[in-house]
Amino acid sequence: MTTSELVIGLLEDDADQASLIETWLLEAGYVTRLFRSAAEFRRRLGAGAVDLLLLDWGLPESSGIEVLHSLRTSSHPTLPVIFITARVREEDIVQGLNSGADDYVSKPAKKAELLARIAAVLRRRGAEAEKMDTLVLGVYVFDLLRRVASIAGREVELTNREFDLALYLFRRQGRIVSRNSLLEDVWNLSAEVSTRTVDTHISRLRKKLELDDQHGWRLAAIYQHGYRLEPI
Repeated sequence: MTTSELVIGLLEDDADQASLIETWLLEAGYVTRLFRSAAEFRRRLGAGAVDLLLLDWGLPESSGIEVLHSLRTSSHPTLPVIFITARVREEDIVQGLNSGADDYVSKPAKKAELLARIAAVLRRRGAEAEKMDTLVLGVYVFDLLRRVASIAGREVELTNREFDLALYLFRRQGRIVSRNSLLEDVWNLSAEVSTRTVDTHISRLRKKLELDDQHGWRLAAIYQHGYRLEPI
């Protein structure tokens, strides 16, 4: 997975700070989504997933702590969050981390440090996901030890490749996944290879897992970009 396919959300109401950090993220190859307020973040988050959130503490309508609490008690409990704030007292740092933040960066943020901390959190969260025995999303359950998928308790017969493909998509739900990334990460083939095998497997997986609005999820084709597993 390249940084160009990772989406970093930035919830920051200071225009100058937001512009600077957004520039750093773009230069590092990340896709960025900027939110100016907690209300905007809550309104837009469902329209497109982010892989990590950079969160300011002092927001005008709702504090960063309140936003974090909402995430941890909602449908996004595992979203990686890094605080970026001028509140650098020890008790503030402890409160942020105890509230569920993955890391804490003091303002003014330094480019190299911020990018390193982002990469470290993403690596750590990725390693944790790989160690999980079960992946659950709504009525869908993937038993990673037995390599068995089920829908509302009903097992679905998948080939090894289909299981790997399903797992890849479900771990990236809400995000556009390119055909090239599927070829490289699921098939271990060069992205330059011209093949329809991805489309064929996607079609079979959509039918087997009933990803056509029946269970609250849709596997959609995004024209000229790839596919996205999205809630309906």
